[in-house]
Amino acid sequence: MVQASQRTDFSGPGLIRLLARLSEINPRESGQTFADRLSQWLGWADAISLSSALDGSPAAAPAGVPTATSIEEAQCARVRSALAAAIAEDMRSAPAEMSPDFAPCRRRYVARQQAMHTSITALRGRLRETLAARSPDMARLASMDAVMEQVLGAHEHRLLATVPALLEKHFKRLPPDRQAPSDTFPDAFCRDMHSVLLAELDIRLQPVEGLLAALRSHAPIAPRP
Repeated sequence: MVQASQRTDFSGPGLIRLLARLSEINPRESGQTFADRLSQWLGWADAISLSSALDGSPAAAPAGVPTATSIEEAQCARVRSALAAAIAEDMRSAPAEMSPDFAPCRRRYVARQQAMHTSITALRGRLRETLAARSPDMARLASMDAVMEQVLGAHEHRLLATVPALLEKHFKRLPPDRQAPSDTFPDAFCRDMHSVLLAELDIRLQPVEGLLAALRSHAPIAPRP
């Protein structure tokens, strides 16, 4: 497509780049720093909560707490794998149920979003509990993550809730008789929706990856026998 070939490179997250391609738009890079953009989402009450989390003095980690980081790594891998498999299975059955109306696709997408939110929220909470048991510094980091989840969760939900509407525009632009080798309109659109769901999954798992990185950097040395 000529319009696509004229777009400038955009270094945003994969989900944004994918949606920009499907929406045939060319997003502009923000001139603001991350701190400036984040400050627009935080009110004074949020700043107080973050300050309290950073300045707190959590108790020392109790002795005898299990600290095998590999356990958390496996938990995260299972959650990611299960969510990705559910998305793939849903997309395999979607073409047969495709209709001229986008409503069934919207219901599928929203259902996958809800499943991601439920599983990842629970996983993130478990990782914070493990992190808080490592050391006072890690407990402070866990407290800060809990505040950030509470503060930014509503903004994340609001922004991700716009994704189905963008997919609907893409759905309506694709000609129903679109054909390619071994391809049909339902297959082509479901493949695009599958890609968007996986990109959203990556976005939602970023805080989890951050907590895992903290756990790896503070993994205890196993005692000698």
